[in-house]
Amino acid sequence: MSMFLNCFTVYDRYRAVLNSPYFVDKTLLLEELIPLLCQEQRFVCITRPRRFGKTVMANMIGAFFQKGADSCDIFDNLLIAGKEDYKNHLNRHNVIFIDFSEMPENCSSYSQYISRILSGLKQDLSNAFPELDIDKEKSVWDILTAVFEKNGQKFIFIMDEWDAVFHMSFITEDNRKEYLQFLKLLLKSKSYVELAYITGILPIAKYSSGSELNMFQEYDMATKIRYSEYFGFLDSEIDMLYERYTKNTVNPRITRQELKEWYDGYHTASGERLYNPRSVVCALSDGQLASYWTSSGPYDEIFYYIRNDLEHIRDDLALMVCGESVDARIGEFAAFSMDLKTKNQIYSAMVVYGLLTYDDGRVLIPNRELMLKYDELLQTEDSLGYVYRLAARSEQMLKATFAGDTDTMAEVLEYVHDTEIPVLSYNHETELAAVVNLVYLAARDRYRVEREDKAGKGFVDFIFYPLRRNDPCMILELKVDHTPEEAIHQIKEKKYISRFSGKLGELPQYTGRILAVGIGYKKKTKQHLCAVEELQRSV
Repeated sequence: MSMFLNCFTVYDRYRAVLNSPYFVDKTLLLEELIPLLCQEQRFVCITRPRRFGKTVMANMIGAFFQKGADSCDIFDNLLIAGKEDYKNHLNRHNVIFIDFSEMPENCSSYSQYISRILSGLKQDLSNAFPELDIDKEKSVWDILTAVFEKNGQKFIFIMDEWDAVFHMSFITEDNRKEYLQFLKLLLKSKSYVELAYITGILPIAKYSSGSELNMFQEYDMATKIRYSEYFGFLDSEIDMLYERYTKNTVNPRITRQELKEWYDGYHTASGERLYNPRSVVCALSDGQLASYWTSSGPYDEIFYYIRNDLEHIRDDLALMVCGESVDARIGEFAAFSMDLKTKNQIYSAMVVYGLLTYDDGRVLIPNRELMLKYDELLQTEDSLGYVYRLAARSEQMLKATFAGDTDTMAEVLEYVHDTEIPVLSYNHETELAAVVNLVYLAARDRYRVEREDKAGKGFVDFIFYPLRRNDPCMILELKVDHTPEEAIHQIKEKKYISRFSGKLGELPQYTGRILAVGIGYKKKTKQHLCAVEELQRSV
């Protein structure tokens, strides 16, 4: 039995993924890694947010290369089998696979943590090469060098969650430096390294051109194009998975459009859009749309980052929860640099962790799954000041709209405007839209809210598509220096109600009430006026 060297569990874990009804073949990553073997550029670091398939791909690489198991039963029917070098490398290499998130029982110190790895590696090497009479008192790198010198054996290193130590409560800053030194001594300038493949969330800490791990080429999602298609699901892959779902499910409850709204929205450096793979698989397996982010996050994580610069982030947050993007300069931040103070540092970290996505110089909230967590944040954290206070009034605004209580609606809007916050100054259309989104924040649990949606003869400002059959649909039009009645007239004249005819596939089953909501704002008097009218369907 082996802990790290050619261990059978790597094969077994990937085989379990293969047996999933929603497996996606991404084995062509192997075709890109094979040419790196024994080359100078054989050090690869892949950084991605959680749940983007890093561990699945690490297990795949280990199961393919390692001598520990005959994996023909896995790979003979996958895409890599059609490539020229397939048989030359399948189960032909020594693979050392380390999951750095694993710890010994009752671990409370770095010494205990790293000792498990060192002793396990020494025992594995001793068992694998008994003829060499390995001295376990020597360092692991000296033992590996001795193995290479005596019989020419090289090793592929696969290291999953390389940055796990940076999240362990008992790890000190000195421990982190020791850990980086350990990785350097194990990998850097070592002839026995055939390939080093590291995955994690955080980019490798870089202090200078002489950094301990500067031999690694780092590939993140936001700025590097290479390897993008192997982490996360592409639109074409979601189409394939959705077809499987509809064939294998007696009563499919999820639509293809809903998958897009909930789990799409991440951007690669090449401009491709990616879906969160774990969430998609969980949703299709359960037959239910939900937020599948685990642990206490991401709500706690969101606030963890923004708490250091609430004053400057608050306005951006108000815009982002409204579906807007904001300017940001995204760059790498070192694993040691968790004390983030500026907006750009904070947004960079949030992109790295998948809490925001980055596209063409701007950051935004990627999808409904995460948007609901931001909504929760806005309605929970009173330290967000005016944004929290506005969100708190949103339930009142929704109820007033349902009841046609235009006086209360105007009162809530007046309260919003009286906060006199720059983002709500109404100088631009996006600011007025931000007001509407905030005062209808409570609607997110019951509606899919679309802005600037194509309908009838034009684009309506907002359509609230109900998720519950008994809730009314709302078509909302904003007008500056015009009356709310003029806004409702536009809704009728441009036939925005035709959005529900089923022609474009939007809620063809919806036969309930449709409310036209007009909101007018007079710049001179700074007065809001509202009107609500139930629309009659044409026969």
